[in-house]
Amino acid sequence: MKFKDGYWRMRAGVRGDYAAAAHDVTARDGSLRVLAPTREISRRGDTIDGPVLRVDLSSPMPDVIRVRTVHFAGSVPASPAFAVRDDRPEVKIAVDAEEAALTSGDLTVRVRRDAPWEMTFSAGGRELTRSAGKSLGVMRDPGDRHFMVEQLRLSVGELVYGLGERFGPLVRNGQSVDVWNEDGGTSSEIAYKNVPFYLTNRGYGVFVNHPGRVSFEVGSETVSRVQFSAEGHDLEYLIIHGPSPADILRRYTALTGRPALPPAWSFGLWLSTSFTTDYDEATVTSFVDGMAGRDLPLSVFHFDCFWMRRFRWCDFAWDPEVFPDPEGMLRRLKERGLRVCLWINPYIGQASELFEEGAAAGHLLRRPDGTVWQDDHWQAGRALVDFTSPAAREWYAGKLRELLDMGVDAFKTDFGERVPTDVVYADGSDPGRMHNYYSLLYNQTVHDVLAERRGPGEVVLFARSATVGGQRLPVHWGGDCESTFEAMAESLRGGLSLGLGGFGFWSHDIGGFEGRPDPAVFKRWVAFGLLSSHSRLHGSGSYRVPWLFDEESVDVLRAFTKLKARLMPYLYGAAVQAAAEGLPMMRAMHLEFPGDRACEHLDAQYMLGPDLLVAPVLSADGEISYYVPEGVWTRLLGGGTVSGPGWRTERHGFDSLPLLVRPGAVLATGARDDRPDYDYADGVTLDAYHLADGATRAVTVPALDGGPAAVFEVSRRGDRLSARRAGGAPAPWSLRHASAHAAASPDTDHIEITLSVKE
Repeated sequence: MKFKDGYWRMRAGVRGDYAAAAHDVTARDGSLRVLAPTREISRRGDTIDGPVLRVDLSSPMPDVIRVRTVHFAGSVPASPAFAVRDDRPEVKIAVDAEEAALTSGDLTVRVRRDAPWEMTFSAGGRELTRSAGKSLGVMRDPGDRHFMVEQLRLSVGELVYGLGERFGPLVRNGQSVDVWNEDGGTSSEIAYKNVPFYLTNRGYGVFVNHPGRVSFEVGSETVSRVQFSAEGHDLEYLIIHGPSPADILRRYTALTGRPALPPAWSFGLWLSTSFTTDYDEATVTSFVDGMAGRDLPLSVFHFDCFWMRRFRWCDFAWDPEVFPDPEGMLRRLKERGLRVCLWINPYIGQASELFEEGAAAGHLLRRPDGTVWQDDHWQAGRALVDFTSPAAREWYAGKLRELLDMGVDAFKTDFGERVPTDVVYADGSDPGRMHNYYSLLYNQTVHDVLAERRGPGEVVLFARSATVGGQRLPVHWGGDCESTFEAMAESLRGGLSLGLGGFGFWSHDIGGFEGRPDPAVFKRWVAFGLLSSHSRLHGSGSYRVPWLFDEESVDVLRAFTKLKARLMPYLYGAAVQAAAEGLPMMRAMHLEFPGDRACEHLDAQYMLGPDLLVAPVLSADGEISYYVPEGVWTRLLGGGTVSGPGWRTERHGFDSLPLLVRPGAVLATGARDDRPDYDYADGVTLDAYHLADGATRAVTVPALDGGPAAVFEVSRRGDRLSARRAGGAPAPWSLRHASAHAAASPDTDHIEITLSVKE
C-alpha cells in the first residue's frame, strides 16, 4: 500500500506520524524497550498530545532480532498468531547517553537516542539495513483506518527475493506485493501461497510476523527502501542474519518450522483423472492398464472432484452411479502397488447432507448476525468449515478417517484461499488475520488425521493454499496454469519463489491445467515435471495420459520417470536435507551460488538438490540459453562436459534438456527404475564428477525412513578414486568393490564406482 504522493508529500487524506527520536530506553529481561514519540521533545509541553510508539527489541534465537512496535496496546487482537520459536538466548545489552544496543550472536541493533530516529542493524562490522527518517510510524487513511508501517533501507545493488509464491520475475525490486491469499491462477500478481518473509543478497532476511494482509512496497514507493505495512495498531518483524541465503533460510525455518519428510513413494509419478473429464472405474482401470502396458511406472492414482456427487462437494461420499464398489476398486488398485489420493476442499455445498449436520452443530462459519455464511461461487449455497473450533476439526477429520479406513492414502487439499472476512469465528479470531491463517488450520487438520491413521512417516498432502508454517505440511503445488510454455515458465518462477520461503517440496500440473497442451508443450513439461520434487499428470477438461498426445510422449515420459527413480538415492537425500535444514529441493540459482552475480536474476533454471543443475526447455524447437557457473560440469544426459562461468545456447530433442552435475559432486544412483521406494543402498552406484585431487566427499545413502542406510567416503589421490564405508552404516553391510582408477584425462575425469552391499 502506498501512502505517499512522491517522496515529500502524503496522498490526499492520509496522515502519517513517524518515530522522531528514542526516549525512555529501558533494559529488562534480556530486551530493550524504547518509547518513540512522533515529534521531537524539546520541552515538557511537547509530551502532550500526539502518538508515542512503544518499540520492544529482543531475540528469539541467536542471530535473530525481533522488533515489535505498538501504538494502541488495547487494540491488538490476540489471535490468530503464527507459532514462532523463542529460545530466549543470551544477549548483550549496552545503553549509554548516545545509543542503546542489543546483540544476539553476530547481529546487533543500535538505536540512536537523539533526534532524528535511527535504528541500525549490523553484523560483522557491516551495516545490513536501517530504519531512519520517516520510516517507522502509524498512518491514517481518509477513512480513519490505522496502519503500522516500517521502511528498511535498500543499499546500492541490493536485491530482494521471496514473499511466497509469486509468478513474476524472481527479484522483487520495483514490485508492490500484498500478502493476501487469493485464487487467481498463475498469471497475475495475486497468489495462493503468501508468506511475509523476504531475504536479500546483503546477508539478511526479514520476517513480518503478522498473519493478515501485509503490504510490501519493494523499492516501489521509495526506491531506496522496502516498506511494509499492516492495518491495526501493532507491527512485529524479525531481522534474520545469514550471512548466506542458505543460512538465512535455516534460521527462518528454525523459527517457523521445517517440512515433514514425505514418504518415498510420493516422489513417483502421480496420474489424475483430471477435473471435468468423464470417468468411472473402467476409465481408471484403462489408464492404469495403459501405463503398465507401456512400461510407464506409476506410483499414485488421484481422483479429482467428481469422485463425489455433483452439487455436494464436499460430502466425502463416492458417487454410487460412477463408483458402485469403491472399497473393491481401491483394493484392486492397491493390489497393483498403487497409492490413492482423493480431492477435497473445506467447503460444504448446500445440497450435501453434511450442510444441515454441520450447521446444526455449529461447525460452519457464521456471519455477525448468527446466520451461516454462504454464497454460490463454487458450490451452490456453499458454506465454510470453521477450523478454529476443535469440535469442527474433529467432525471434518472424522469424515476423512472413514476414507482412510477404506484404503485412501493421501488427500489433495484444494482451495482454502477464498475465505471471507465478514464472519465470526468460534474462537473469536480476528477475521482479517484469519484470512491467510485459515489455510494453515485446514491443512493441519488433514495432515494430523493422516498422521494418526498412517503414521507420521506416511503423510503427504497435495495442497494449494498456504501461509507461514504451511511449509511444515508438504506437498504444495502451483495451482491453475495455462497449457503453454509461458505458463510453464511462470509456474517455475512461482515454485522457486516459494522455495525461498522455506517450502521444501513443490509440484505443478505437468502439461498445464487449463486447456489441452499441444504435444511439444506436454513433452517439454514432462521433463521439467519429473525433475521436480513431486510429479503429477493433471489437467482440467482433458486427460493427461501420454498416448493421447503422440507415441513420442510415451517414450519421453518413460525415460524421465525411470531417470527419476534411478536418481532417488540422491533425490531422497536432498529431501532429508530439506526436512532437516529447511533448504528446498528445487533451489533458485543464487541460493547455491550467492557469490555469482550472474545467478542473481536467473529464474528459468534451478538446482535440484545441491548438485544437479536443471534448465527446462521452454520452446517447441528445443533451443535454450542457460547459464553455467564456474567449473567443469558434466552432462548427465548424453555425456560430455560444459565449462563455466558463461552462457550456453543449445538445441535439445524432446528426450533431453540441460541436466548438469556440479563439479566435485559424488552422485548416488539406484539399481531400480520401476519405482521410487526401494532399498537405495542395495546395488547403489556412486559417480564422482571432477573431484579435485586430494578431495574427500562424504555420501549418505538414505533409508526410506530418512535415516542413513549407508555412508561412504569417496576420495581422490592423483588418478586413483577410492570409496570406503564411513561411520553410520549398519553393522551387517559390507562392500564388494570399493575403489577404482580414474583416467588422467581432464575431459574424462568421471569414474563410476559400483558398490554392492549384502548382509
